[in-house]
Amino acid sequence: MRTSIFPTLGLLLVSLPLLAQQPSPGKSRSSVTKIRDLVIYEDPNYYATFPSIVQKADGGYLLSFRRAPNRRVVFGESGNNHVDPNSYLVSMTSKDGLTWESEPELLYAHDFGGSQDPCLLHLRDGTLLCASYGWAFLREDGLENLPDPHFQNRDGSVFLGGYLLRSIDGGRNWSEPIYPPHIEPEINFTPMGNPVPAYNRGAMYEGKSGRIYWVVAANDQETPRRTSNYLLVSDDKGKNWEHLSTVAKDEEVIFNEASIYETPKGDLVAFIRTANYEDQAVIARSTDGGKSFGQWQSMGFQGHPLQATRLSDDRVLLVYGYRHEPYGIRARILNSECTDFATAEEIVLREDGGSGDIGYPWAVVLDDHHALVTYYFNIDNGTRHIAGTIIEF
Repeated sequence: MRTSIFPTLGLLLVSLPLLAQQPSPGKSRSSVTKIRDLVIYEDPNYYATFPSIVQKADGGYLLSFRRAPNRRVVFGESGNNHVDPNSYLVSMTSKDGLTWESEPELLYAHDFGGSQDPCLLHLRDGTLLCASYGWAFLREDGLENLPDPHFQNRDGSVFLGGYLLRSIDGGRNWSEPIYPPHIEPEINFTPMGNPVPAYNRGAMYEGKSGRIYWVVAANDQETPRRTSNYLLVSDDKGKNWEHLSTVAKDEEVIFNEASIYETPKGDLVAFIRTANYEDQAVIARSTDGGKSFGQWQSMGFQGHPLQATRLSDDRVLLVYGYRHEPYGIRARILNSECTDFATAEEIVLREDGGSGDIGYPWAVVLDDHHALVTYYFNIDNGTRHIAGTIIEF
């Protein structure tokens, strides 16, 4: 049982009540108090984005994010991209989730390109997994030799696909990359001529059985380009993976970044970002352990991507970015089976973002009544940095 790390809330900041309502049977209780915002990492020389966070076996917290040069500041260029040849994965630790190291440590730098979106998972035996993916930047003569089909960005970068890292010592050391299998729906090849290995940005989940679930994306149509979502599972702590089923696929709607969650009853629930669908968040559910998923459906609100965290009373904290004015971070508290997503109250955690280049929140429980929501942010379209909001629930 966790004990509170906030014995006297008044010693921090004056609480800001966001939503309050009386609980009723079978409903989620959306009573949340915002305690404060904090800056976890900010350096004008770096473009810091896409965090994830877990609690480790020793009780401390591990935060990872993607860092690249701030090309406006360092090189005098006109702007920054989400894909960069010098992007790599870094990590920071905290004993309490409130105070953080001043400088991040290198977690991993890809041999052949820039890395993106580290997604952490802490397993019950203490093993840590980190999923990521990469982009290679080729010269003109290399681009001429690319296999077809391949996915190439407007800046010339070419998609490398996904990989995973494992740590058995609390994140101090990480394994060499584990490359998940190429799944049959994926049509693209890497610059090296290999089928693209599975990839995605979003939370994996370790089920009650010890099986790990991971919703991946696959580019399964070239013209027009379309990605759909598929389920991979691992029964050996992330070393090997099997393609189990299709999660969400449509002729018009594009599905990509996704997180998965297992309810107390055993349902698997995927929370999915979309395109060509007015920025709607969607949900897909499996009641047979991931062998199949029912028809996906809109959750009735805009926001992306999404991540779900179980609270101490089995309710679910669902967090997501909001890239419409007012730009910010939002959340909902769902019931234990995540069935009330259409009626759960929306909680506005931040609405002071300087542009739509924000978000990708990821939450962790601090104690029985508090959670930390991490994300990347900017104020007045300034330095992209890693921030957080502490809430009481």
